[in-house]
Amino acid sequence: MGERTAGIGALDDILSQLRVDVIEAHYTQCSPVWREIDYVPAHNKLYYICEGEGWLRIGDREFRPMPGELVLMPANVLQSFSAIEGRRPYLKYWCHFNADLGDAGLFSWLDVPYRLEVDADRREEVIARFEGLVACASERGIGARLREKANLLELLAPIAERAALSRNGGTAEDAERIMLIMRYVETHLGDELTLDGLADFLHLHPNYLVKYFNQRFGMPPIRYVNRKRMERARLLLRTTDSSIKEIAAAVGYPDTNHFAKAFRRETSASPSAYRAAGGGAGEG
Repeated sequence: MGERTAGIGALDDILSQLRVDVIEAHYTQCSPVWREIDYVPAHNKLYYICEGEGWLRIGDREFRPMPGELVLMPANVLQSFSAIEGRRPYLKYWCHFNADLGDAGLFSWLDVPYRLEVDADRREEVIARFEGLVACASERGIGARLREKANLLELLAPIAERAALSRNGGTAEDAERIMLIMRYVETHLGDELTLDGLADFLHLHPNYLVKYFNQRFGMPPIRYVNRKRMERARLLLRTTDSSIKEIAAAVGYPDTNHFAKAFRRETSASPSAYRAAGGGAGEG
């Protein structure tokens, strides 16, 4: 009892500093070739299934979510998804987002249900929240950012209410380190970020830092940095009129061609095609 009380107290301290950021949100029909096997996303994903059928695997658990269900796919967890041959693929709302304790952050502290059936009398509210996310995604300004955060938090609340404190969660000191890493990377995306530089900043041996990142973020440090750069680039392409060259420089790529190749590897679209599609290139 004492350990759990202490754990909840530490979690309260962490949640008081929680910040969520929406990367993108859309309402789309998955294509018949919708498929990705054994990959580890750097961001969290939230689906609301409207119609159709599909298959998901999160960690070692497999699901076939039904219409009327929310699905949470946490960052830095091995995942797969696929359409089912001969069946209509999902029509769904989807959102990619970050939690500011690290991409493994909030959901490394909570054991959350990956799949949640929404009560019939709440489904219109859930749809309205997702519609709000989709509308805000194409708007600029502080008002739109505040509204999208509010909508996302309302969507996450019923999932969090059914969560338990994770046995794999770290200490309060660990949470502080994760937040320190997040802040440092986010404020230096336009600079040269190296393994030795990160290790020096955190006062850790480079070998330990690699091990720590693999444990807490599911990937090596430099891959994590590159993922964060591409997430920032996607946001800038979607919400600003900055040129491709300016955005490339803002996320640490002085060479525009190098940036375009890296962006395509991450999103399967060129920066210009992604912008032209309104940020909807690729699948949720």
